[in-house]
Amino acid sequence: MWSDTILIVFISVCTAFLGEGLTWVLVYRTEKYQKLKTEVEKQSKKLERRKEIHGDSLDKAVKKKIERDEEKLKNNNRDLSLVKMKSMFATGFAFTALLSMFNSIFDGRVVAQLPFTPISWIQGLSHRNLVGDDYTDCSFIFLYILCTMSIRQNIQKLLGFAPSRAASKQGVGLFGPTPGTFK
Repeated sequence: MWSDTILIVFISVCTAFLGEGLTWVLVYRTEKYQKLKTEVEKQSKKLERRKEIHGDSLDKAVKKKIERDEEKLKNNNRDLSLVKMKSMFATGFAFTALLSMFNSIFDGRVVAQLPFTPISWIQGLSHRNLVGDDYTDCSFIFLYILCTMSIRQNIQKLLGFAPSRAASKQGVGLFGPTPGTFK
């Protein structure tokens, strides 16, 4: 069981590097992405500075400038997400193929023992294709998903592909700003 667990963590690390390598080839090294990323970081810092200086100012001209900057930032973030989209499809396709292959290899094998009993709506994933009623038994898919979720973000930070703090702080993503941003 320990060897399976370590193997799955290793597989997760390898697939995270593969995914980031694929993303680098398709997105991060392109001139369009570099230009948009620089613009988003610059606009995020400018907007943050303007909000700090003026705070909750009631001046309509200042509010208009802040709203205009937020709109520009939102549009650039949307464009950045669209540039990343082709990579997401390629990575999704590759991961689906790899996941089905690894899932067939580890099918029906307990790869780890959970220190807790998962809540009922997660048990279908954590105990997938396992025989028996011991819900602390962990299937490949559950451990792989947990490992990939935790490892991939750290690898992005390690390789310098994670979004900047200024851009993240603004909270603008693929689906627009967080509620209450434009108030």
